[in-house]
Amino acid sequence: MAALAADRVDALLARRTEANARWFAAEAERLARLCHQMAERFTRGGRLLAVGPSPSARSDARHVAVEFVHPVIVGKRALPALALTGEGGPAAAQVALAAEPDDMLIAFGPGIADAVATARSRGCLIVELGAPAEDPFVRQELEETAYHVLWELVHVFLEHLERRVHDTGAAAFLYPFMAEREMDVEAVVEDVRRSVLMKADEIGALRAQTLTEGAGELLAAAAALGTATRVLALGNGGSATDAMDLVADLHAAGRSALDLTEDAGILTAVANDIGPAAIFARQVIAHGRPGDALVAFTTSGGSENVIAALAEARRRGLATVALVGYDGGRILADRLADHVIASRSQHIPRIQEAQASAYHVLVELVGPA
Repeated sequence: MAALAADRVDALLARRTEANARWFAAEAERLARLCHQMAERFTRGGRLLAVGPSPSARSDARHVAVEFVHPVIVGKRALPALALTGEGGPAAAQVALAAEPDDMLIAFGPGIADAVATARSRGCLIVELGAPAEDPFVRQELEETAYHVLWELVHVFLEHLERRVHDTGAAAFLYPFMAEREMDVEAVVEDVRRSVLMKADEIGALRAQTLTEGAGELLAAAAALGTATRVLALGNGGSATDAMDLVADLHAAGRSALDLTEDAGILTAVANDIGPAAIFARQVIAHGRPGDALVAFTTSGGSENVIAALAEARRRGLATVALVGYDGGRILADRLADHVIASRSQHIPRIQEAQASAYHVLVELVGPA
């Protein structure tokens, strides 16, 4: 049985490797030109509206918003992005209230046609990803890499746009060095296209490392989750959206799961009254029971509130699973979770993309209830 399960992990990896290489080879130039178009709109004051009406799609919408607003690349500017998800009502109605002519719209999942049409009628740029993979998990993983790439590389064009020196008008002949210099757009597009391909290669390699080296941990974690009464999931920032998506996937499989990142009232109350280190542990105290399992996402492997939650879960008899990045941090070094799946990179977007593959594979291994 273990050999069959390991073969299944290999097959799931092969499916992702082939789709990743094929799609980014075909789409690299289009993504590069999208970065240019988005940079021009951001420069004019435009915002990125991310729409995700369904339980799974809303995790992508929120992931887009947190990545663009909270720049983890040192020195890069925060870019305005809003997540419009099912909690806010019909997607088209939300877009009708929010959209302005210089905005951009990126939409995920079913039920988005009216929202896209509304945004287009307002003059918005429609950012279409459209990964063609038949497997919805693979499609979502490709599109996550794509919007991470857009976020990373739009800054290349922003920096070029900001370096323009404006025309000095009638006095330009006196100061020829101050005349406006248009950047060589095609040269930048080509540089960005190559960078897209490089990033696609990076995630392909990291996904392979995660699923190959982590196969044993994934199989053991799947066994633990398969017998759990309920799964609790948590993480910070982009990792919070991974927890959100995992819970949506488990619900779709008919399994009981609880997203500990979901309730802003609880999170802000605990952070304000006790401190941010307790925002997840406090909820584990409230909800965790023997027979449950906790899945924690952290790119660093050392987030204080994640470590506190894992410790509380162990005290209460929960099985614990952690998906970590970098060198695994304290969680891997001190084995603070029963099962640890490590994506060995220092690049946060690539870590999150590899972790998406890992938890999707985990859901497939666990299977329906």
